[in-house]
Amino acid sequence: MNRFSNYPPRLNGVSIEEKRKEIREYFHNTYNIFESIFELLKEDAVFYKKSEPTRHPMIFYFGHTATFFINKLIAANVLQERINPAFESIFAVGVDEMDWDDMRDSVYKWPSVAEVRAYRNQVRECVDVLIEKMQFTLPIQESDAMWIVLMGIEHERIHIETSLVLHREMPLEFIKETAAFTCTQKSGVAPKNTLVSINASEVKLGKEKSHNLYGWDNEYGSYEEKVEAFEVAKYLVSNAEFLPFVQEGGYENAAYWDEEGQKFLDITGAKHPRFWLFEDGVYKYRTLASVRDMPQNWPVDVNALEAEAFCRYKSKKDNRSYQLPSEAQYRALYEYVGLDEVLDLDAKAANQNFMNMCSSPVDMQLFKGIGDVVGNVWQWSRTAFFGFDGFEVHPAYDDFSVPTFDGKHNILTGSSWASSGNLIMKHSRYAFRKHFHQNAGFRYVLSDETQTQTKDIYESDELVSQYCEFQYGETHFGVANFAIECAKIASKYASNHTKALDLGCATGRATFELAKSFDAVEGIDFSVRFVQVGSKLKAEGYVAFSSKEEGDLLTYKKVTSEELGYSKLGEKVSFWQGDACNLKPNFSGYDLILATNLIDRLYSPMLFLESVHERLNQDGVLILTSPYTWQESSTKKELWLGGYKDENGNEIKTIDTLQKVLAEKFELLHLQDLPFVIKESARKYQHTLSQVSVWKRR
Repeated sequence: MNRFSNYPPRLNGVSIEEKRKEIREYFHNTYNIFESIFELLKEDAVFYKKSEPTRHPMIFYFGHTATFFINKLIAANVLQERINPAFESIFAVGVDEMDWDDMRDSVYKWPSVAEVRAYRNQVRECVDVLIEKMQFTLPIQESDAMWIVLMGIEHERIHIETSLVLHREMPLEFIKETAAFTCTQKSGVAPKNTLVSINASEVKLGKEKSHNLYGWDNEYGSYEEKVEAFEVAKYLVSNAEFLPFVQEGGYENAAYWDEEGQKFLDITGAKHPRFWLFEDGVYKYRTLASVRDMPQNWPVDVNALEAEAFCRYKSKKDNRSYQLPSEAQYRALYEYVGLDEVLDLDAKAANQNFMNMCSSPVDMQLFKGIGDVVGNVWQWSRTAFFGFDGFEVHPAYDDFSVPTFDGKHNILTGSSWASSGNLIMKHSRYAFRKHFHQNAGFRYVLSDETQTQTKDIYESDELVSQYCEFQYGETHFGVANFAIECAKIASKYASNHTKALDLGCATGRATFELAKSFDAVEGIDFSVRFVQVGSKLKAEGYVAFSSKEEGDLLTYKKVTSEELGYSKLGEKVSFWQGDACNLKPNFSGYDLILATNLIDRLYSPMLFLESVHERLNQDGVLILTSPYTWQESSTKKELWLGGYKDENGNEIKTIDTLQKVLAEKFELLHLQDLPFVIKESARKYQHTLSQVSVWKRR
């Protein structure tokens, strides 16, 4: 086994100190692998190039995984101080082409490679000390601080693989071959693909919270499906099997591509797979750092749209109905060959965990005669990502899974040669947009099963739905809509109406309301679960949500832009994910900042107050609203602005602290109470008074 191979630590055990040692070794192994893949970039200048137009330059990814550790440890109240606030802002988000990922080149002033290397060393030392000193018990639970460390490690494992793909997409002139990542695998004639019959079975997906390996939130819960008998390709589709589709004009024949696929072709001009090169009338193959003769018996690397197009082509050619497997069908195949947890496999039984540094022949690793049930390349499924019954987000990383429950991300099954850690586990679930390239290929099934329909995330996320009901639902007990009333106050007190910020925008109602009187409004929230609602309203013109009535009884609701009077406001609003205590520098120049019910939910409210004036224009207005319900789960008690007695026994009220802190930079213009009502169920409501304070920058 090579020096990169390393299996993740189990959550259980008998010795805390042994577990510390195990986690520490796993952390440094992961960190070392990640840094070694950037040695493939020929020189520092390449760090500032993009391998793909919709992605950041490579310097972003080099810094991203380190800042993730700090940002999540801060969010979980494990750390109290940042290492480099600027880095932990600019390297925070922007990896998946989401509407709220700020990809504008003009926004960023990237630091030097040396500065980022030095920062990574600081983070390494910080996390190393935490692992050595933090208190935890066995088994490690989701609520434990050590879970956040494991989260950071597994997050970096993901980026080891995705960054390798980005490097492979970089023009070869910018990549150098290193001894660690040299592809030595041989190739030959491809085997003829045949079909294997899989019997009908009852498939159960999901794992228990008591499972002894780290898991992402989407892995937990339960899902059951009766899978009818089907036939599946014995091997992954090889380069040789895919070649006739290319030679017979498959990329030019619109009949093989759906609307999304045709859009992909129009944008990219693709005529063949991404890692094929057509030179002197012959197709060559791009590995990570070299070009070689086409390996006929290696799996073809394609995105989901290309895989679907091939299935349509083969269906027409054979007069049969081929499609990609569903997630449940893949599990049926997994169980058919007798696989359990991959950790129990012999190290060389599958091409994964860096056993090779490239793909291998599709008939090299067999499982009961079927090739590459796991390993070699990921396998696209036809299943759109969704949450199992009982799905719950992890509060420290609520944007890992939920944003991808959008019908635009398909599940990848199996693993690839570059997969390690959680990526190779039995219960792991990962999904990507269908036009993304990964170390991914496919196998096809002959089956009449249709895809299971899953719920819209806006109807299935209870907390998001409650906020949608609060902002877009009916009013109760004669109390006016809180977002609308806040926007009215903002419009009244703002001197200029050019640019506004709705900070802590939640599901975006006030953002749209502000756009009625401001030329441009940006909505920012820490939680993508909320940001995506406003983004969806802007992009698709509606918001759908559930309203709890009694027990498990729900009413499903839908409101449209037209009904809300927002049809013409979409161009004036934009939504971003951001940390109010550490916003990117470009979020500035506002005439108004509206921070609704935010101040008592910040991990460092004083940090926010001491810098917020920098975001406002002269005479700009800051509006704070809050019921001052301080809680230690959001803010360490020593950082509360009020709601306690000082050492002399004096009661400290939040408004007094606000006046004291803001007095130098702001004039208090107005103070009032504003009620709001949140529906919990048909017969239970929260009736709250929020204090509104209006401040004008001096």
